[in-house]
Amino acid sequence: MGRELVLILQILFPVVAGCLLFVLNRKDNHNVQKLYVSAVLAIECGLVSAGSFMQETVVEGFCVTPSIRLLMCNDGLSRIFGVLVAFVWLLVGIYSFRYLKETKKQVMFYGFYLIALGVLEGLGLAGNLVTFYLFYEWMTLMTVPFVFYNRTAEATRAGRKYLFYSVAGASFALAGIFLLSGNAEGLSFAGGGLNADADTTQVLLAAVLLLLGFGTKAGMFPMHGWLPTAHPVAPAPASAVLSGIITKAGVLGIIRSMYYVIGAEYLVGTYVQTVFLILALITVFMGSMLAYKEKVLKKRLAYSTVSQVSYVLFGLALFTPAGLAAALLHMIFHSVIKNGLFLFAGTVIHQTGEERVEGLCGMGKYMPVTFWCFTFASLALVGIPPMSGFVSKWYLAKGAMEAPVGAFSYIGPAVLLVSALLTAGYLLSVTADGFLPGKDFVEPTPEPGEGHVSMLIPCGIFAAAALLLGVFASPLVELVTKLGTSLF
Repeated sequence: MGRELVLILQILFPVVAGCLLFVLNRKDNHNVQKLYVSAVLAIECGLVSAGSFMQETVVEGFCVTPSIRLLMCNDGLSRIFGVLVAFVWLLVGIYSFRYLKETKKQVMFYGFYLIALGVLEGLGLAGNLVTFYLFYEWMTLMTVPFVFYNRTAEATRAGRKYLFYSVAGASFALAGIFLLSGNAEGLSFAGGGLNADADTTQVLLAAVLLLLGFGTKAGMFPMHGWLPTAHPVAPAPASAVLSGIITKAGVLGIIRSMYYVIGAEYLVGTYVQTVFLILALITVFMGSMLAYKEKVLKKRLAYSTVSQVSYVLFGLALFTPAGLAAALLHMIFHSVIKNGLFLFAGTVIHQTGEERVEGLCGMGKYMPVTFWCFTFASLALVGIPPMSGFVSKWYLAKGAMEAPVGAFSYIGPAVLLVSALLTAGYLLSVTADGFLPGKDFVEPTPEPGEGHVSMLIPCGIFAAAALLLGVFASPLVELVTKLGTSLF
């Protein structure tokens, strides 16, 4: 019973804490909120860490149908996702205390922030596709207030767009689940798989619908439109978790449905794999090109997310153990890197008011720590050794070259290389202009300074992690390789 309680608390504790914040703290008392939210986030990290060391445990809930019940399980994938979410939520939460200090309606932000954490932990712990879908829908409802937060006309339009795309994607996914329900008993992730008499036509159609549905949250073309709209209007802490974590919920949905329920071997060589590979590579290239041309910093980073998350999708589309392991590596590394980049953007906007890239020229002189954090994260995203991004991109290219996917074995790495060059162009140019603005640079008045230490520390941790996860990648590589191999 003790193990089951730990899993349940990982979900219920932050949800209840978020609800209590709405009820008990009706006025914006920043110091009380800061202590309360910090304690909740720290305790949740402890619960998730404890759960990650436990033996695999299954918790059964009520029956949805005679053959399908709500099910929770802490398997290998749930542990990776749960730990990633908990610690990112903690660091971004610490950053938000200073960033949101002068804003109104902080109770709303922190209440939904805590509830969303519990929902995401539930998403990771889901033991079958029906349970996953329920948490997936709640995740959308608990994160859409982040986009509406500033309550401007632009934020309202962006929030509606985020909600529209999310509902459309969830509808595709639900249709896929209905088609699969008659072909996979219980839709379970543990010991699941298709029935012996499964209808191939229905299963492949379900796979396409699930790919489009969950691919919406992952920002995959043609369902990527919400990302570059929602990110610029949301506060920086919200943009960070939307890009670094919420997009990974879509990735998680694709892994669970394609690898755990249907089975990768079933999809190899089918039109589903071809469609998946094409859409992933289109998104990689398109996102990089749009980011390269974009002049608004947060929007540039949003297009970058569109591209980089599709690196993960490309690895998944290979349907090989090596491809899955590489995809999981890049999922983790991108989450760390992109959270750091969005916090950098938030710090710069908070200190200078500048939202456009050209307005950052020369700012490295006044905010050197912030710009060096950005530089380290940028080098990691480009894939410069020994940064973490290099490790995951190396394994992605290697996995593609070894996979039986025909011309995609060469087209894929080529597209990834072009995308990496574009990434260097749209990120490292910010560093170059920040530190070397040129002779026409005019000193700003008043001169900006570094952000508060509570904003710098999370940025520094993410930047350091972007390096250290690459230098000491072996344990993580071994972990994801073992997980990838176990599914084949």
